Amino acid sequence: MIAINQIHKYSLDNVLFVFALEMEAGEVFHAQNKLFTGIGKVNATYELTKAIHQKKPDLIVNLGSAGSSQFSKGDVVCCTQFVQRDMDVRGLGFELYQTPFSDVPSLLQYGLPMESLPEGICGTGDSFEMGHTETKYDVVDMEAYALATIAMKEKIPFLCLKYISDGADDNAADDWTVLVHKASVAFGEILQIKN
Repeated sequence: MIAINQIHKYSLDNVLFVFALEMEAGEVFHAQNKLFTGIGKVNATYELTKAIHQKKPDLIVNLGSAGSSQFSKGDVVCCTQFVQRDMDVRGLGFELYQTPFSDVPSLLQYGLPMESLPEGICGTGDSFEMGHTETKYDVVDMEAYALATIAMKEKIPFLCLKYISDGADDNAADDWTVLVHKASVAFGEILQIKN
């Protein structure tokens, strides 16, 4: 059983744990229903859409590493809002991060809050950000916006936890390589999953 908050509790039997990479799941999640999407929004969208129609989960849980200049390395942040940080069609009169002619707002609010964890706004894009100065989002990844959008459109509850592995700065690549392996242990402790 996963208890996200006082209202939302789910049996592990029909929870889909979604990771970009196997190394983010480690050994902790080997007995769970999991999906590895690969890196980036296109891979995440394709793999999750396919898995939803095969498995029909009651809850989608995205677990992964992320950068942040606001949170500390080793923190776990619950992302409840999402921005597509590489969507920029201002040249045609749209606001920054707005997808033209879409009913999805530029700041997508679709994520369950988890008690005892700080909440964050995740900026998703198809680049490894190493110079984060934007203030509209405080966590940086490469898949969560796509996953949250699919979960919303399919009307499936969505929980997104990000392990801060780097500062989204000029040390990001080195920090990520070292800290990404600690993510699964932190997630297992928070979700009370034993391997």
